[in-house]
Amino acid sequence: MLRSVSATGLVKQRAGFAQTVRPVRGSIIASPVPGAYDPDPDYFFHWYRDSAVVLEALRLLFEDHTLGDEAHTHFADFVRFNRALQQLDGRVLTANPDRRAGMAADFLKFVRDDDELSQVHGAAVVAETRVNPDGSLDISKWARPQHDGPPLRALALLRWLARIAPPAAIADEAAALIRDDLAFTAAHWQQPSYDIWEEEQGLHYYTLRVSAAALDEGADWLRAGGERDLAQGFRRDAAAILQALDGFWDDALGHYRSRQLAGGARSAKALDIAVVLAAIHAAPEARAGQAHSAADAKMQASFARLEALFDAAYAINRQRPAGRGVAFGRYPGDVYYSGGAYYFSTLGAAEFCFRAAALGSEPQVWRARGDSLLEMVRAYTPASGELSEQFDQNDGHQSSARHLAWSYAAFISCVTARRQLPASAG
Repeated sequence: MLRSVSATGLVKQRAGFAQTVRPVRGSIIASPVPGAYDPDPDYFFHWYRDSAVVLEALRLLFEDHTLGDEAHTHFADFVRFNRALQQLDGRVLTANPDRRAGMAADFLKFVRDDDELSQVHGAAVVAETRVNPDGSLDISKWARPQHDGPPLRALALLRWLARIAPPAAIADEAAALIRDDLAFTAAHWQQPSYDIWEEEQGLHYYTLRVSAAALDEGADWLRAGGERDLAQGFRRDAAAILQALDGFWDDALGHYRSRQLAGGARSAKALDIAVVLAAIHAAPEARAGQAHSAADAKMQASFARLEALFDAAYAINRQRPAGRGVAFGRYPGDVYYSGGAYYFSTLGAAEFCFRAAALGSEPQVWRARGDSLLEMVRAYTPASGELSEQFDQNDGHQSSARHLAWSYAAFISCVTARRQLPASAG
C-alpha cells in the first residue's frame, strides 16, 4: 500500500493527452502500476474516496506500531496536498487557447469541454471524483459530481485528530480542511451525485451514510471546541440523513436498496456491496442495535442477500472446501473486467462480520463467518501478498488494477477489526 503514498519516484506518461504526471508528496494513487487499459486500467489518479480509505489504514498501522513516526509525515503531507487542491481553478485551463495542443486526435473526444471545466473552482473542486497526483485537475471525461470524498476525508482526518494528536501547526491545517469538508457535506447531501462505482447518478446509500457519520463526528468535535450552534446544525443534518436512509429499506426485496435514481427509476444494482461498505466505513465502532451499522438487523439481512447472490453467481464459490467462505463482488450483473470477485468486497464483508461479532448476539457465529471469508482471500493471494482489484469469479486469477491500494487498506482494517474482538467472541 505504501507504494501508492507520496509516490514521487514514479512518472506516468499519458501521451494521448500530452501529459506527463509526476506525483507530489501527499498524493495517494489508487494503483502505482501505470496502465492505459492495455489491459491494466489507468488508476494513476488521486481519488478522494480511495485516498481517505488509505489514510484511515495508515492510522490503524500507526496505532498497531507497524508504522512509526513516518505516519506523522504521511498525515502532514496528505493534509497539505489536499489543502493545495482547494486552489485549483478550471478557468485557468480554459483561458489557455493551446491547451489541446499535442493531444492525439483520437483522444480529443475524451477531453472535458470548456464549459464543464470552467465550473470547477471553489467548493466544486471537492465534487471532482479524482485529480492527478501532481495536484492538477483531471481533464478527462468522467463521472462527476461525486459527493462521497469530502465526508470520507473528514472522517479520516477527525479520527486522526481524536486518536493521534499531530503537531499543532498541522492539526490547525487539518481542522481547516475538516471544516470545509463538513460545510460541503451539509450543503450537498440532498443533491444527486454519482455512486461509489461512478456509474449511476442519484442519491446513494453509501454516500449518505458516510455523510451522516462525518456530520455526526464533526458535531462532536465542534461541540468539544465550544462551537455549539454549528455542531447542533450538523447534528440535525446527520439525523435527517439517517431518517432518509430508513426509506432505503425495501420489505419486498428484504434488503437496503443501494440507490434512489431520478424519477423513481429502478436500478439493477439495488443489491450492492456498497451498503455493507457504508456500515464499516461510517460506523466501525457502533453500539449494539445501532441502525445502519453492522449491528442493524436490516443491515445483516442485506449482508445475507449479498452472500446468497454471489454464492450462486460465481463459479469460484462452488464446491468450496469446508471453512472457506463466499467470494463477494459488487452487484448482480457486474461486467467490469472479470465482474468480480473483489478483494475489498470480500475483505469488507469479513470486516462486517467481525464488527457484527463485537456487537451482536451471536459473536462466535459472526466471527466464524468472518474467518471463512479471510480463508477465501487467503486461497487466492499469492505468496508475494500482492492484491489486485479483483480475483476472477471463475478461476481466481487476479485482474483489473494491480497493487490496488484500497485492497491492501481493506485487509488492514479487516484484520484490525478481528484483533479487536473481545474474548467472548470466541
